[in-house]
Amino acid sequence: MSEPAKPNGTPQSQATPQSQAAPKPAPKPGPRPGPRPGQKVSTQRPAPKPAGSAKSASGAPKPEAAAPQVPHNDPAKFGRVDADGTAWVTTPDGDRAIGQYQAGSPEEGLAHFGARYDDVSTQVAVLAARLVTHPEEAQRIREDAQRIIADLPTAAIIGDIPALQQRAEDVVANSHQAERQAEQDKADRKAAATQRKQELAAEAENIGESSTEWKKSGDRLRAMMNEWRGIKGVDKATDDELYARFAAGRDAFNRRREEHFDQLDKNRVSARIKKEALIEKAEAMQHSTDWGPTARAYRDLMDQWKAAGRAHRDVDNELWARFRAAQDVFFNARKADSAKRDEEFEANAEAKQKLIDEYRDQVDPQAHGLDKARNALHELQDKWEAIGYVPRDRVREFEDKIGELEDRVSEAADEQWKRTDPEAQARVAQFQAKVDQFTAEAEAAEAKGKTDKAKKLRGQAAQWKEWADAAAQAVEG
Repeated sequence: MSEPAKPNGTPQSQATPQSQAAPKPAPKPGPRPGPRPGQKVSTQRPAPKPAGSAKSASGAPKPEAAAPQVPHNDPAKFGRVDADGTAWVTTPDGDRAIGQYQAGSPEEGLAHFGARYDDVSTQVAVLAARLVTHPEEAQRIREDAQRIIADLPTAAIIGDIPALQQRAEDVVANSHQAERQAEQDKADRKAAATQRKQELAAEAENIGESSTEWKKSGDRLRAMMNEWRGIKGVDKATDDELYARFAAGRDAFNRRREEHFDQLDKNRVSARIKKEALIEKAEAMQHSTDWGPTARAYRDLMDQWKAAGRAHRDVDNELWARFRAAQDVFFNARKADSAKRDEEFEANAEAKQKLIDEYRDQVDPQAHGLDKARNALHELQDKWEAIGYVPRDRVREFEDKIGELEDRVSEAADEQWKRTDPEAQARVAQFQAKVDQFTAEAEAAEAKGKTDKAKKLRGQAAQWKEWADAAAQAVEG
């Protein structure tokens, strides 16, 4: 450690300590000058500023340590400066002369050598703090602490040297554990980084093999690539192997996506050609007045249009506009023709309404009997057909009106059939015969005093009576 200069900047040949120097364990600021004569010197050392947050080689933030704690030093307890300028430090082995101080009073000399002790003490504190924040530098920190320990026996400093040595030795001792922990942390980070890259490689392979979500999967692969670049600590051979898998999966996806869109383009071209052919057919029959067959033909063209697939959006929109325009020409013409015919058919609707009003009371089986009602209905139907069509929007209305009268007759005929059905009548007679049989047997049993048998026979007669009544009700309607 170089000696301080005199406050006035002149050489200090007669005022500098000549025998021993402070340890030089690590780079540090140059020595401060000695105090001016008569100046009051404080032995309090300002606390070092805390180091900013650091990052490890892998990019992970290092834990921030508190400001290095430098124990307070009172040099008067551990040494002295004689009137002739000789400086002494007290050690377990006795007092040791460390040099001369001629730049000021003995008090100023004591402060000077105490400050030099503080410098070394601060260096040890910084090493201890750095061991916490940068355990991966444990070997260099240990070497710096060992150099300080080696220099302490001859250091030109005044302070608690045994305590300072113990602190430096603690740094050396702690550095071994920190070094092992740093190696373990490095191995853990490497394992985690390797595991994550294996996961990304496997995911890329899966996407490359089967994904058809082209937009979503493409975005995902880009995000995975950005994440991949930020993962550090994997050995080169493993990293190269995993990246080859990742890149192969990504390339497979890109290749399949390109093939998909190439095929999509081909399909779109094919769809355009098919739809252009359908448009030609639609335009060729747009002026047809053969309404029914042409309408069916247009429906068939529409089915073919849907099955043809889609062209490029702008092309497809243009093709659809042409196809729809051809259909509109035909269907608008058919609509106009239907409106004209509906106007002509309105008179038919009025005529059919008069028929309904005329025959509503006549077609009434309840009032006039089934035969008369049926004859009236036949007359109505003949006149109905002779009138002809009604407007399309009133077809259902008139079908319901005549259908109501037709239902009257058919329901009355069904009821009459049920009443006159020989099989139904025979069933009623058969059931009634069973009733009579079991009733007679019950009476005979009672006459003989066989009450239990009579009771059973009357129960059977009652059951057959229920069936006979039900069959009779079905016949009567």
